[in-house]
Amino acid sequence: MVSIDVATWAAIGAWVLVIGTLVLMYWQTRQAQQLNAANSILTLRERFDSPRMRQARRQLALHLLSDRKEDLTSVEVATFFELIGALTRRKVLDVDLVWEAFGTWITNYYFALRNPIDLIGRTRSELKDPLVFHEFEWLYQKVMDIDRHSLGPTHTAQLEREEESRAIMRLESNLDVS
Repeated sequence: MVSIDVATWAAIGAWVLVIGTLVLMYWQTRQAQQLNAANSILTLRERFDSPRMRQARRQLALHLLSDRKEDLTSVEVATFFELIGALTRRKVLDVDLVWEAFGTWITNYYFALRNPIDLIGRTRSELKDPLVFHEFEWLYQKVMDIDRHSLGPTHTAQLEREEESRAIMRLESNLDVS
């Protein structure tokens, strides 16, 4: 029988301790990231529900419901979702938390900005910048993927999406801004 001396056992113990410490540090870092993401989502929700943003949401919804063909005068709502998209793509925010907190608004504002008049496409053309609201567009696709996975592929049918978007825009157009 092979005997292992004390030095070998000490080396094995040291490696087990190092690996255990690294695993614990990874777990703690991951927990801190998740907590930070959750706190960030709560802060963003407060901003989204602030009187200034409620006013911007109301104005945009009224504009989109009127089917006006002129350009947007305020892009604050789209810019807000552009920021969330950038933070989510870089994994600062968890996509599932974003979906829970903002999914309905993301899908419906994006749809309304693209249909029946493609205001995002028009803005990209006029500015000659194909990256205008590209993070918002990426976020929309991610949220739609989660919707399809959670609710099934029929949930995102064009007619249903249009009806849902108009309903949400009607609710948004009646927001209390005080």
